[in-house]
Amino acid sequence: MRILLSNDDGINAEGLQTLEAIAAKLSDDVWTVAPEQDSSGMARSITITRPLRIRQAGERRYAVDGTPTDAVHLGIHQVLKDMRPDLILSGVNNGQNIAEDVTMSGTIAAAFQGMTLGVPSIALSLARTSRFEARWETAEAHAPGVIRTLLEEGWPSDVVVNLNFPDCGPEEVAGVEVTRQGRRENLELYAEERTDLRQQAYYWFGFHGHPSEAEAGTDVHALEHNRVSVTPLHLSLTHEAAQRALQKRFSQS
Repeated sequence: MRILLSNDDGINAEGLQTLEAIAAKLSDDVWTVAPEQDSSGMARSITITRPLRIRQAGERRYAVDGTPTDAVHLGIHQVLKDMRPDLILSGVNNGQNIAEDVTMSGTIAAAFQGMTLGVPSIALSLARTSRFEARWETAEAHAPGVIRTLLEEGWPSDVVVNLNFPDCGPEEVAGVEVTRQGRRENLELYAEERTDLRQQAYYWFGFHGHPSEAEAGTDVHALEHNRVSVTPLHLSLTHEAAQRALQKRFSQS
């Protein structure tokens, strides 16, 4: 089985090293094509205003000076153009990708790009309290077994599997739960204004607020209870109930 790895935290990210260790337990034919720089929050953006370059960063390791979507596309069509991968793994992201994160995540976007190109794809993310205290050993310990089970079972060709590992030690993980995408109420994105030495304003994005109690069965709830969350995602964003209601209304016009 040939596995292509990517991420959004960049070619030098510790989470990518963890993903390489995970993949090594599944196959000896592993390739990495990841963004040159940290590209967190890039979602499914692509680079169309300048040329892209690929740099070899080691044996079977390549860096692309673009987005996660760029990296996966070039990985499949250039680096592995005559050796199509059987599986794409994206991650391991430094921080969970759940609820509304799904629409912003470059980690998940990389997996979606693989899926749209016909390759089964899985996104992996690790919950953590501090960016500098991620428990990578938890993902490394539990991901191989979860991935093997997924490969044995299979999933629809238009689905990306979104894995999230809880912020606890490997021995504290309380099982695996198949979930739906949740929502974090009362957690808001804000822009903090600061001033540089030339008295010019600049801004950092951050989050504030305290999320309300998560609904059972969601990815948010699973992580809160130290369970690995397995969420099948697809690209359609259509709200079907609203679609039907609007169709009924406009058909009367």
